[in-house]
Amino acid sequence: MKKILIASVLMMAACKEEKKETPIHPEFPPKEVVKVENKSTESEEAKKWLETSIENYFNSDLGSLDKEMQRITTKDYYEYKTDAMNVDMDVDRSLTEKEFQDKWKGKFDTGKAGIGYGFLITAQDWDKIKVSTCHLISESKTDMLFDTVLSDENLKAEYPVKIKIAKENDSFLIADVLQ
Repeated sequence: MKKILIASVLMMAACKEEKKETPIHPEFPPKEVVKVENKSTESEEAKKWLETSIENYFNSDLGSLDKEMQRITTKDYYEYKTDAMNVDMDVDRSLTEKEFQDKWKGKFDTGKAGIGYGFLITAQDWDKIKVSTCHLISESKTDMLFDTVLSDENLKAEYPVKIKIAKENDSFLIADVLQ
């Protein structure tokens, strides 16, 4: 009888579920974050802008990619990602990883910078990049966070990223990409 009682108690303890609350998105603390159930018109516009901008970027001439990146990103993110792509490279103004961390740790999550990788994808080469999914995760008064998957069907590659969009001067700009 004792064995049955002990076994029952152990089974009940093992089956007990612990409810954990997870933040909407840990990389962007929920200041004034609104759960996205009623998508705003502005977020729909931002999503369309993001999809078009990404596909236009990857369809650009290789020689104009830097200019195109500058056009669709905030000034701070452009400088940050340029630094991240050039960490420990033998180019002018290249930073060591520590210098990079020290320079940007207050503004960006440097652990998700995609150090050594290009803008938006981790591959050096691509054929035709398309936005296969783009879902709004959170939205505040100043920015929106999208869970996005970029795909290169011909090379059978997928690149999941989270992209923060900021609204500046009545237009949208990429403010961060978490790789």
